[in-house]
Amino acid sequence: MSAATLTFSRSSTRQRISLDPVVLSCVLALLLIGLVMVTSASMPLPVEPFLHLRKQLMFAGAGLVAAMLAFSVRTDLWERWSFVLLLIAFALLILVLVPGIGHAANGARRWIRLGFFNFQVSELARLFVIVHLCSYAVRHREALRTSLTGVLKPLGLLALVGGLLLAEPDFGAATVMFATGFVILFVAGMPWRYVIGGLGLAGGLLAAAALTSAYRVRRLTTFLDPWADPFDSGFQLTQSLIAIGRGEWFGVGLGASVQKLSYLPEPHTDFVFAVLAEELGLVGVLLVLALLMILIWRAGMISRLAARAERMFQAYLAAGFAIWLGLQAFINIGVNMGVLPTKGLSLPLMSYGGSNLLITLFWLGIVLRIQHECAAAGRLAVPKPVARQSE
Repeated sequence: MSAATLTFSRSSTRQRISLDPVVLSCVLALLLIGLVMVTSASMPLPVEPFLHLRKQLMFAGAGLVAAMLAFSVRTDLWERWSFVLLLIAFALLILVLVPGIGHAANGARRWIRLGFFNFQVSELARLFVIVHLCSYAVRHREALRTSLTGVLKPLGLLALVGGLLLAEPDFGAATVMFATGFVILFVAGMPWRYVIGGLGLAGGLLAAAALTSAYRVRRLTTFLDPWADPFDSGFQLTQSLIAIGRGEWFGVGLGASVQKLSYLPEPHTDFVFAVLAEELGLVGVLLVLALLMILIWRAGMISRLAARAERMFQAYLAAGFAIWLGLQAFINIGVNMGVLPTKGLSLPLMSYGGSNLLITLFWLGIVLRIQHECAAAGRLAVPKPVARQSE
């Protein structure tokens, strides 16, 4: 795998840092496009001009600092402290449900106030749960492949965490986390018979969770025919489809969206993709899709590189990022285009919001650290030429 190499000196010791230029380029491009689209989509909102741009810039800066901090931590330490991280995840998911601690908005209790912004704890909790699953897959690899008990333990953990997420409620986050964890277990060697059974059980539980709520049932049925009630239950989706349709090939022009003018709900968060499609057209959509796909592919290549270096925890963790990023982007874009029921999931690296952007960049820092360690291990494995003695 090609990588940009930076060399610096500290005292008398020279160290080389390997950074994947493709990952860095895609992330920076998506961040810049996201900043432009958040600014454009939020301009009609009844707030101070450029308020959301300033906040998003602050979140992006904090996220880049978090990525550098994550990059500075050896990945074996994440594996060593995985159980402690799991306990922290459970503590966060329980604390957010406590009245007075968890902040409620729009019928959901998902945030903890941190003074200057509300932190969505499910973002960090999901990362810590995935870290523990990757550690479990390494420590209990044989049991995962041969024993039903070895499979039920991580699936039970996912179900328990999913239950806490549904209590907030956050159906979208629960779905993405369970799917990501399930795929990691499959990559780690979970047999096909357990995969089929687990999919059936997960599908049944998610269906039961959806059908026991009138609100979720309405969302599930609305996307099938949003035009049947375009001014009530189908309002979000119909406005999103109108925005995407107006974009055609090259869009109506940056800043010229009509649907963001109080027609499309949450144009700078859940439906920023629809605004992008309207203003930049199919060309802009294809550019964003290409950047996301390249980033996902590159994370998969880093996972493969770690597997070849026999660093299986790191391989599973990089694969987990690729799976999570692909799933969340697919669901957000699918919701905007009306092929999936409406979910409150942001578009990674582009939608407005501090929690998701902060944790996404933090996880990217870990992925880049995995690539750096594998590259360093490869350099150490190459024998140095022996200087020929003068005769």
